[in-house]
Amino acid sequence: MATSAFTPASQVLERHHTFFNDKNVLIAGDIQDSYPSIMSANQVKIHCTQFHTYLRLKASARGNHTYFSLLPEADFYVGMNTLIYYWPKTKSEAQFQLSYLLHNMPKDSDIFIIGENRTGVKSVEALLSDFGTIQKIDSARRCGLYHFQADSRLAFDLDEWWLSYHLTIENQNIEIKSLPGVFSQKGLDAGSELLLNALMDRTDIIKGNVLDVGCGSGILSTVLGKLYPDLALTLSDVSSAAIESSKATLNSNSVNATVMASDVFSSLNDKYHLIVSNPPFHDGKQTDYTAVNKLIKEAKKHLKLNGYLCIVANSFLPYQTILDETFKSVEVIAQTTKFKVYLASH
Repeated sequence: MATSAFTPASQVLERHHTFFNDKNVLIAGDIQDSYPSIMSANQVKIHCTQFHTYLRLKASARGNHTYFSLLPEADFYVGMNTLIYYWPKTKSEAQFQLSYLLHNMPKDSDIFIIGENRTGVKSVEALLSDFGTIQKIDSARRCGLYHFQADSRLAFDLDEWWLSYHLTIENQNIEIKSLPGVFSQKGLDAGSELLLNALMDRTDIIKGNVLDVGCGSGILSTVLGKLYPDLALTLSDVSSAAIESSKATLNSNSVNATVMASDVFSSLNDKYHLIVSNPPFHDGKQTDYTAVNKLIKEAKKHLKLNGYLCIVANSFLPYQTILDETFKSVEVIAQTTKFKVYLASH
């Protein structure tokens, strides 16, 4: 496969491919391409925290050694002597993931950390200074590649990584719980707030089976579940941290729901009275409309007769055209200078 098929981070790793030939390599972090499935090594295990990445790599020659979860199981590390970690878009997410990986990697493992400079990968030197000397061994493609040996282990306790905050909506006290890297980790974002307020003004559409796509920390569904206990709620996300955060939020508020990993509708076969979403339009640092386009274009197949799709989006995003092309009826039911809430039906 041509080098150009890989991300800049993987292109830099490929420059050092001979080092890994006889290594047992664990690959983790923000994997954005198929390089882990073809790199040369004695043994390769791939840990994915993003479900769409997992689906892509699961279909590769290394599919049997590709796993999706929040944290790898203990036996995942057995026999491994090298870690390649792709630095993610946020420092907090990197701290979280590296903490559990370096807590479990065998002593004296070779640790490689690769990331684009614009994502803040340079901060890894200070972040892991307790390990000793971390060397920057390559700088190319606007990326940095860092290496050190794990002479000691980081302490890790999952309970210490949870953040929580409280909301009061419609006289309901709601606790939101989330892990690093999850959207709206520290507070209710303006888009979700506008969407919730718009839904409160259209109570006629809130009924039956409700699907929350890209559920994040579970804010939308938890509020709906508290206010409308008879709803049959389903939440989905590609992020393992979001899935666990939603489960924790729902549990904290005694709301029953089904939570699952799904790349938009990839794991979903049911039909719903209402689909709600505050969809992402970034993949890492890149603007990416792929997931939103799929959400809009495939929603009709997953809506019951007279069902609704209700999404919030930044005002500058070109969703009106796609919605108009897909649905018979599209209206903007709330808006600010920054956001619009669209309600579509067929």
